Amino acid sequence: MDAPSPDKPRILSHRRVAKSRLFQVEELELRFSNGAERTFERLSGNGPGIGAVMIVAMPDPDHVLLIREYAAGFEDYVLTLPKGIVDPGEDIVTAANRELMEECGVGANRIEPLTELSLAPNYMSHRIQVLLASDLYDHRLEGDEPEPLVVETHAIDSLPALLARADFHEARAIAALYIARDRLKGDQPSTALW
Repeated sequence: MDAPSPDKPRILSHRRVAKSRLFQVEELELRFSNGAERTFERLSGNGPGIGAVMIVAMPDPDHVLLIREYAAGFEDYVLTLPKGIVDPGEDIVTAANRELMEECGVGANRIEPLTELSLAPNYMSHRIQVLLASDLYDHRLEGDEPEPLVVETHAIDSLPALLARADFHEARAIAALYIARDRLKGDQPSTALW
């Protein structure tokens, strides 16, 4: 049985301490239910963004599309899943299909949500919607990538081999692939949107 959650901390003060084109750093002064006070910092986005999507695109029942893109945080190229922000006016299915067209040159006739993932929730509120795309067709849209992305096809059952690679380490992509693999094996119910 789960233990009851304690009362949320009381926010004593909240202020922005730094801002860039994409992010801002906020400082929170908190008082916890036991009286302890702490200062937390968190990273948040600028603007009213709806969120982001990550797509597990299946050209056939046994394979997935991965992209090789430059990751500025690592100053190197990484292998990952296609992903991007949800533009104003888009829902997650429309955003996922657009990102597939921009990054992989394909669209999907079937897109269904798999899960929502967060990354470092103690330091940021970013969430990403993971969707499974199938019944793919050729369709390229111009995107915002600074260079063409390399698209690779990998067997969904080759996850251990992917994990052994030095260029495949994004935790969200790894989690998404394991979740998709389990869904495809019938371990999870479908929630198709399209």
